[in-house]
Amino acid sequence: MRRLALAGLLLTLTACAPGGCQQTGSPETGDPNPAEEPLPGDPDAPETEPETPPEPAPEPVTWPHEPGGSLHPGSGSGATDATLWAARMRFPMEAAPAYANSQVYGYGGYLAPGPGGQCDARNYAYPWRDNFCETRSWTNGMCPAGKGHQGQDIRPATCEKKVHWAVAAEGGRVTSIGSYTVTLLGDSGRIYRYLHLDMAGVHALFPNEASRTVTRGQHLGKVSADFGGNATTIHLHFEIKAPVSSGGGAATVMFVPTYSSLVDSYQRLLSVS
Repeated sequence: MRRLALAGLLLTLTACAPGGCQQTGSPETGDPNPAEEPLPGDPDAPETEPETPPEPAPEPVTWPHEPGGSLHPGSGSGATDATLWAARMRFPMEAAPAYANSQVYGYGGYLAPGPGGQCDARNYAYPWRDNFCETRSWTNGMCPAGKGHQGQDIRPATCEKKVHWAVAAEGGRVTSIGSYTVTLLGDSGRIYRYLHLDMAGVHALFPNEASRTVTRGQHLGKVSADFGGNATTIHLHFEIKAPVSSGGGAATVMFVPTYSSLVDSYQRLLSVS
């Protein structure tokens, strides 16, 4: 009898876990099938996608250009104001390349640095050069001398009339078409002026008041040499007028330096070209 009792006790001990006799399953929940963490190398472990590093931002597209205010030697004192007076505007020529420089002090101009016509390859090459405030008799309050060139001369890709489109720098309305000037009042309140376009073509595009509401990038006319019955070199003269405050007084709408805004907009044009 005693031997039978000992045998039963041994059977009971071998049925218990080393930590004591408990119910099978999760010690906390009693779940008979507790979830198991997969071990490293387990073929049943779920696959995880490796993290893809973010792509680096593209390098800004650039081209040779002189800093703002750096005029052609001997042509006057430039405005070094780097303000983006028309931030995010559309470049006023439809397509690149285009060449910002001086038509007066460039080859073929009446103050040219040497022999050569307006179609000289040196006029159609980088670097760009600012010519806002270039010596003129016109009033310009943003120039060191208080007068000077009121915009920027831009040559199109090639020395050809009536080929290359000028476009709206922003959406707005064409408020005036003169003998050689197109004026665009932008939705921002800024005023843009385009000179020396093919004016017959401009009138064909905008035959009446109802046609003069334009969208950003819309054709305004083709670059030519119109100058009120006379002729100039083939180029677009582009101006920006914006409200300028000084001394806490009321803002005055005046000609502002165009070069920084042109550099900014041309860089974006090259990025998508």
